[in-house]
Amino acid sequence: MKAVKVSLLPAAVPEEAFAVASRFRDDLFDCLTARGDELFELVDALLCADGSVRAPVDLTLVAEHRRGHGAMYDALNNGHADVPRPRQVLAGLPMPHAGDGRLVLAVDVSNWLRPDAPTSAERLFCHVYGRSGRTSDQFVPGWPYSFVAALESGRTSWCQLLDAVRLGPADDVAEVTAAQVRRVVTDLIEMGCWHVGDRDILIVFDAGYDAPRMAHLLRGLPVEVLGRMRTDRVMRRPAPSRKEYYLAHPRGGHPPKHGREFRFAKPETWGEPDAATAQVTERYGAARAMAWDRIHPRLTTRSAWIDHTGELPVIEGTLIRLEVDRLPGGNDPLPLWLWSSATGLTGEDVDVRWQVFLRRFDLEHTFRLMKQTLGWTRPKLRTPEAADRWTWLVIAAHTQLRLVRQAAADLRRPWEKPAEPGRLTPARVRRGFRNLRPHLACPARAPKPSRPGPGRPPGSKNRRPASRYNVGKTVKRAESIAERDRLRP
Repeated sequence: MKAVKVSLLPAAVPEEAFAVASRFRDDLFDCLTARGDELFELVDALLCADGSVRAPVDLTLVAEHRRGHGAMYDALNNGHADVPRPRQVLAGLPMPHAGDGRLVLAVDVSNWLRPDAPTSAERLFCHVYGRSGRTSDQFVPGWPYSFVAALESGRTSWCQLLDAVRLGPADDVAEVTAAQVRRVVTDLIEMGCWHVGDRDILIVFDAGYDAPRMAHLLRGLPVEVLGRMRTDRVMRRPAPSRKEYYLAHPRGGHPPKHGREFRFAKPETWGEPDAATAQVTERYGAARAMAWDRIHPRLTTRSAWIDHTGELPVIEGTLIRLEVDRLPGGNDPLPLWLWSSATGLTGEDVDVRWQVFLRRFDLEHTFRLMKQTLGWTRPKLRTPEAADRWTWLVIAAHTQLRLVRQAAADLRRPWEKPAEPGRLTPARVRRGFRNLRPHLACPARAPKPSRPGPGRPPGSKNRRPASRYNVGKTVKRAESIAERDRLRP
């Protein structure tokens, strides 16, 4: 019987996808300034390995990895990547946009847990849920990383990772995150992804961030902050005008800075909304949204604002309450409170905001892929610098999957349903990356023959024991002015 040659690529291969991915690979190789050949081949091994990555040493057995395990360990521990350069390279790639044409960035923290690693430095207590069969939350030592990603429109498991920063023991999370977002937005503007006259970039935060404070820290940028609020918050309505105040108080007095209280848990304090919408969705049933304009928190000189000089600002925005009939998992649907730094929103604008916030959960699919498939948290690395290096390699691997997804064939398992064209998940694209790799640029040079070193003689003792480090914050932040003055030298 005559053999039939079957191509693993689709009939019409988008050459532009190969061209963009090849340029990214060349730029990535230029960013690897020490042990670059090994680090680059390690990324290819991540993409071409069969199944999930269990340990970095297993990647040295992949055919695309031409060096030994010693080179791999040496590259992770002593290699170097010029991080500002890959940040700009990522910002210059084609960016996904939301339905209204604007850029949407999601910010979230994912933890690399290291509970049994006393020789690993700069670990913090990471807040996790339901680990080891427990239903309650707990604190586990590890390295928390703050990620920024560009979200796509519609239901998808794809997003474009743009930056990753490890939070250190002396860092203030809000200030570090604000600096990270400011750097990403600046790179996007410099690389031509945003121009004057475009819609403001929408930055989406979860409940772990104080949205009004993030809006204050990001002032001066063409961004709009959208964040989830706790259900026990108490905010304020806008202050009355001088005319309204003097009509209500003819005896005079100083006009107030804040209006009446707006308690999330007390509907009698809400009043009539400035905008209200209702939609019927496929996943959530009826979705009802109400919005109140110019709602702001009443700031005090405590905690985050203790070092603020001058009068505390009034940070106004739009408060949105979303209520749905059901959740996909079958849990009881609780009201969702959102706060946007934009004011004067219409009903259509309100619907866009809560729909964009739901897209933030697409970032969770990326975290799961990084941890369960690409093995982001698998290496038992000792130094945080090596962890940062490995994190950027995983980001480079995920970016290449996104760039070639239009050229990937659906190599599905017999029990899996066929995927629509252009709707492959990152895991399915990775299955066929080995067939796409010959069409891409491979700047890594061939390895030179060498002999392994003698190592430590058998039976000899280790005379350089590793140092052990404590876990937790190293800087105590004052909660009041009196405490701040007491802690000052």
